[in-house]
Amino acid sequence: MGNREVAAVFEEIGAILRILQEDPKWQFKAVAYDRAKRSIESYPERLEDIARDPNRKLTEIPGVGADLAAKIKELIETGQSQYHQDLLKKIPRSLLEIIQVQGIGPQKARLFYRELGIQTLDQLRAAAQAGRLRELAGMSEKSEQNILKALEVFERATGRFRLDTAYDTAQELAAYIREVKGVERVEPAGSLRRGRETVGDLDLLVTGGDPARAADHLVKFPRVAQVLVKGEDKVSVKLANDMQVDVRLLDPESFGAALQYFTGSKEHNVALRERAKRRGWKLSEYGLFEGDKVIASRTEEQIYKQLGLAWIPPEIRENMGEIELAEKGDLPHLVELEDIRGDLQMHTTASDGRNSVEEMADEAKKLGYKYILITDHSKAVTIANGLDDQRALENIARIKAARKKVKGIEIWAGAEVDILGDGSLDYPDEILKQFDIALASVHSRMTQPGEEMTERLLKALRNPYVRILGHPTGRYVLRRDPFNFDHERVFNAAKKAGVVLEVNANPERLDLCDRDTKLARDKGIKVVISTDAHQPKHFQFMRYGVMTARRGWMEKKDVINTYPPEKLLASLRPAPT
Repeated sequence: MGNREVAAVFEEIGAILRILQEDPKWQFKAVAYDRAKRSIESYPERLEDIARDPNRKLTEIPGVGADLAAKIKELIETGQSQYHQDLLKKIPRSLLEIIQVQGIGPQKARLFYRELGIQTLDQLRAAAQAGRLRELAGMSEKSEQNILKALEVFERATGRFRLDTAYDTAQELAAYIREVKGVERVEPAGSLRRGRETVGDLDLLVTGGDPARAADHLVKFPRVAQVLVKGEDKVSVKLANDMQVDVRLLDPESFGAALQYFTGSKEHNVALRERAKRRGWKLSEYGLFEGDKVIASRTEEQIYKQLGLAWIPPEIRENMGEIELAEKGDLPHLVELEDIRGDLQMHTTASDGRNSVEEMADEAKKLGYKYILITDHSKAVTIANGLDDQRALENIARIKAARKKVKGIEIWAGAEVDILGDGSLDYPDEILKQFDIALASVHSRMTQPGEEMTERLLKALRNPYVRILGHPTGRYVLRRDPFNFDHERVFNAAKKAGVVLEVNANPERLDLCDRDTKLARDKGIKVVISTDAHQPKHFQFMRYGVMTARRGWMEKKDVINTYPPEKLLASLRPAPT
């Protein structure tokens, strides 16, 4: 059992303890499981390796004491925890699905179950539609409507996986397949290669080695739950998390054609096939053909060149004008991960981060970054240990002290300042002016009517100390839709004020999304790609933000954290004099 699976079990235990609440002490136990779960899912080493090393102890993992270490060992050795199994017998398993719906936590799930006997999503929807939820303590008609909307979001997400889940799975599978002697290439295709925020099935293309041996090896992958197809050139499996993986075993001569075909998108491929057809050719996953003659097949570049096109980056293959630009040789030079020179949103132990300023700076230096911006939360976000005015000033002093300790990187003092319900900011101007860069974000009252949210954002943008608008639409991938506001008015106001929009690279957010990033690009608005890191490992999220920016056609010049420090600071909204 891998780290993610152990973390998932601990997450379920914590949720069940909160639903049951049979003992007042269970709330503290639930917090302990939550803390351990967060440590485990981000721990850089495999728990299995630690458990089997006689010189190591699982208790060295933050938040893991002797009791939880024993449960981890049990999970690794047997594949299940008896304590977890005993708890599951006390509630309908479907309640754990209900609490995945945005806005419904364990307390509400318990209320619905005990008062109305609600056990399933269908029962929850029926009760909300019948107006039965509003009769419960703490509920209202508006609460019912919010739950119905959240159910729609949740059901649309069924069968899809976040970009990071697909990426990590692809990396793990690729490493496993490369264990087969003779395997030369293992490349992801499909939605993952195009950098879409969610992925349905995972496509992997393999060349080299004995296909039969590769197929035999693949079906023995530890997380395979079901073998769907096992043929000479294709293996399809269902993993334990319900993700379907399709692996195609290819002749190197047709690899380029297959990579182009299976990358998609469907609309892009249809347009290419029509282009080939007009020339009297046929384009398929096996190659570009004139009659029975293969014109191109080994590389994607050959395919596009024969069709009179420049090679098109996978992220923009959506038939949204890229083919016409490729024909003219006028495609954008999309931003690259290697272009990034710093990160402008991260949190430390001052609020809800896990590491000090110095530790975050040291890790950023290892990535070659030239600057970072520390943006701990303001006081309104109490759940994240937000800083009041005095603690904010102390944090500025702490960051300035870190500058003297860590050489070779700029460390700027900032804050993620809450935009309150009326559009005012969580700090007064006297505090805001002391930050090097202030980033403003919405974390509350996200269901405001569209006009109210629009005015709220516009008011925040008018504050002269706001230089970056953080995760501007407030969405969570597969969990929460963007809040309702007038994108045109807000984006235009941001451009006029000189406020940069954030592409939050955390794969839970990816906010701005690709469409909104393209809108910003078309309006000439600069963006910053930030990770919202709460620990050094989160710096790796930058890859997902870059993928999203590329899908939005962003070039290096459009992304301010590709600039050197002096140019970046000069590009920001001037501070009031």
